[in-house]
Amino acid sequence: MMANRNRMIEHVLSLIKIDSESRHEKDVALKLKAELEALGASVRIDDTDKITGSNTGNVIAYFKGTKPNVPPFLLSAHMDTVVPGKGIRPILSAKAIKTSGDTILGGDDKTGLSVVMETLRVLKEKNLPHGDLEIVFTVCEEIGLLGAKAVDPKRFRSKDGLVLDSEFATILTTQGPAAVRMEFTIHGVEAHAGVCPEEGLSAIKVAAQAIAKMKLGRIDKETTANVGLIEGGLATNIIPNRVQLKAEARSLNVQKLKTQINHMTGCFREASAKNILRKNGKKITAKIDSDIGNDYFRLDLKNNARVVKLALQASKELGYSLKPGSTGGGSDANIYNRWGIRAANLGSGMRDIHTVKEWIDLDDFERSANLVVSILSLHASY
Repeated sequence: MMANRNRMIEHVLSLIKIDSESRHEKDVALKLKAELEALGASVRIDDTDKITGSNTGNVIAYFKGTKPNVPPFLLSAHMDTVVPGKGIRPILSAKAIKTSGDTILGGDDKTGLSVVMETLRVLKEKNLPHGDLEIVFTVCEEIGLLGAKAVDPKRFRSKDGLVLDSEFATILTTQGPAAVRMEFTIHGVEAHAGVCPEEGLSAIKVAAQAIAKMKLGRIDKETTANVGLIEGGLATNIIPNRVQLKAEARSLNVQKLKTQINHMTGCFREASAKNILRKNGKKITAKIDSDIGNDYFRLDLKNNARVVKLALQASKELGYSLKPGSTGGGSDANIYNRWGIRAANLGSGMRDIHTVKEWIDLDDFERSANLVVSILSLHASY
């Protein structure tokens, strides 16, 4: 095959050993910038750190093609990891790289970064025909796709692309959910919990009743919802007058997403109406403030999209199994498609991501790089 497996392993291990939790990606960015420049790419680190709060911007590179009439193609992966991602000690075996069990491994998404770098090396070493390549290595993907959201899409000419940021190289993710973030603040009335609790209106009680009524978790095969953060209260002897909750909902179906949002907000309104404080002849209920906004839009690539057809043809020629699939997670591909770039998300061998059991399937890791090289070669021949 085309990819150099040993070189890929060495490269991904070198990235894994560099701490790069979200907003701390600078050391990885500088390493990748130097490697891209050594391959002859034109590279810059953008100034989106002012927006994302990272200690670096996104790494953006232009890799000149050997066939000038071929349309440019986008390749992307993200540099940040989830926590706990400091002091990672990878363990290498013949078929896998595993974590020591104290931290995540960082295969999400350092496998993707290494697949892109290996692809560029193979194209150059073997002098394979390809068009211009636009490379984006983003920051802060794990905390809301912030790096990709901050990029200026006008700087890119590509209309097709691949994001290397999913698990199995046998699946090309073409369908992904739209996601909405929700913040609710419940305002109650504080009072001494032991002396005069009847003069208070507990914001925590209102929140608890609302959450108990909510449909959460797996709603149906297309929709999920979660309340992930609750903060409020001052002391056990004070009826809490304020609670803040952060939640999300996702769906592959836009109408179902709207229905879930309405359901969750309705639960808060209903709980507020049921908790009544009568004071000085006045009827008081909890006040609910809400802030609801789009986190990212749906990924919806059809099977006749150019990148999908290229990927399926490449897998067939290589003798690999590959099929289009859907996911419940978001990726930078959601953002690129919103720009008008038809970007699918190809797996790169990561497994059990976002856990301390994370590992890399080395066969799949290598397979991913071979697929990307083949896809770009086919792209140049159309």
